[in-house]
Amino acid sequence: MSEKLQKLKDILGEVSDINRAASVLVWDQETYMPPGGLANRADQYSTLRRIAHSRFTADEVGGLLDDLDGEVRGLPFESDHASLIRVTRRDYDRARKLPTELVAEIARAGTMAQPVWRKARQDSDFKLFAPYLQKNVELIRRVADALGYRKRPYDALVDRYEPGLTTDQLEAIFAELKKAIVPLVSDVGRHADAVDDSVLHRGFDPDAQLAYSLEVVTKLGYDVKRGRQDISAHPMTFAFGPGDVRITTRVSRNFFNECLFGSIHESGHGMYSQGIEQNLDRTPLWGEASPGVDESQSRLWENLVGRSAAFWQYFFPSLRDRFPGPLKGVDDEGFFKAVNRAQPSLIRVEADEVTYNLHILLRFELENELLEAQLKVEDLPEAWNALVKSYLGLDVPNDREGVLQDIHWSDMSFANFPAYTLGNVIGAQLLEKVRSEVPDLDGHIARGEFGVLLDWLRLNLYRHGRKFTPGEVMERVTGRPLTTEPWVTYVRQKFGTLYGVRTAEAGS
Repeated sequence: MSEKLQKLKDILGEVSDINRAASVLVWDQETYMPPGGLANRADQYSTLRRIAHSRFTADEVGGLLDDLDGEVRGLPFESDHASLIRVTRRDYDRARKLPTELVAEIARAGTMAQPVWRKARQDSDFKLFAPYLQKNVELIRRVADALGYRKRPYDALVDRYEPGLTTDQLEAIFAELKKAIVPLVSDVGRHADAVDDSVLHRGFDPDAQLAYSLEVVTKLGYDVKRGRQDISAHPMTFAFGPGDVRITTRVSRNFFNECLFGSIHESGHGMYSQGIEQNLDRTPLWGEASPGVDESQSRLWENLVGRSAAFWQYFFPSLRDRFPGPLKGVDDEGFFKAVNRAQPSLIRVEADEVTYNLHILLRFELENELLEAQLKVEDLPEAWNALVKSYLGLDVPNDREGVLQDIHWSDMSFANFPAYTLGNVIGAQLLEKVRSEVPDLDGHIARGEFGVLLDWLRLNLYRHGRKFTPGEVMERVTGRPLTTEPWVTYVRQKFGTLYGVRTAEAGS
């Protein structure tokens, strides 16, 4: 390793350490921090983010990148050193466009807004949160303007998360999915009585749920020696490095899905982080390829695995032993059907696989309208409720179950919602490839042999970290660009069978 490359890695290591320390503050705020610590926490988090940004965007880093471009030019594209210079350059050029003062202001605003969001959500009072959201919208629009865009502000923001993706491409993906989803929702709705999920609401001891969910994700492959599970208002994953990847969940006595599937979802993120190669640590390469690729793992483990019949063939006996009262008279097939009941619902994180992407679509549309000043923050609840009625056919009874249900707009995560839909699509395409190479995947799952799938994902995806863009990931791993076809085929087959309906594909 040359002296200049070592110098660059030393600086990047410092930046990584500072950002991870800032993330620890966020985890603490979400889990254990007393309310009185908010003002101090905002100062601390803002300071660390400002220092990290200033250190990363220094002229010294740019000079080192310029000098090292020639040094790595002849190396293979996927090599650690070539990837480090390529990815760091991309991050550096983007970060240089953002004033350090703006980065610090965003960190402070997000920290201050989150507890207000929690209070507003608890009280179902959007007016309490509205001034903070207004400020966040203004700040994130300044980010879009600083980064620059050719067509729409959203382009600048989504490219931060999903390099190479545009708003127009996202709209095309949503259009394809909507074309498949709307008729399927209608077909399933006409056969709603085919699936009964009343067992999920019989009352499950919260402490027992938390313990069981941790046992399940440990069995899947989440390493508790390098992680832990806590409770927060919104399930999250915090990756502080290879040896410390933490997840949170939430629990409801009267709705079983919330805790277990929240834990499985977050463990998908966690296993991805834990599977990144150690030698990429403390560099911009240590992390997930993009939020969409990251969500592909949470959605893959939560839905494609966790809501499969094979999964419950293995886990249901232990679940019944743990909760004999609520599960009296229920077998694994009945429980499998219950956790897959499809019906329009108000809460995104509790939505079934059929309707979930409609939740993301309405948020995507509202974010664009806010950023383009077509929608005022004060009018957001009315606009939200109208789209829920249009897409899901439901009346929103209050702000808690409507516009205030997600944490994302409080912590400045604008343009990140599409990652959930991208995750559904990417996850299905990845699993299609897995099945082509592991034909008896369901058999392995039914026997509790989850290592077969986890090892494949580690080898083909996790270990590479951020070396490749999402488009490069899909080409390298599946051999073709991103396509909605595998997800559409999967959801039609699964729910067509569950509800006894002939889908468009089955009838063709």
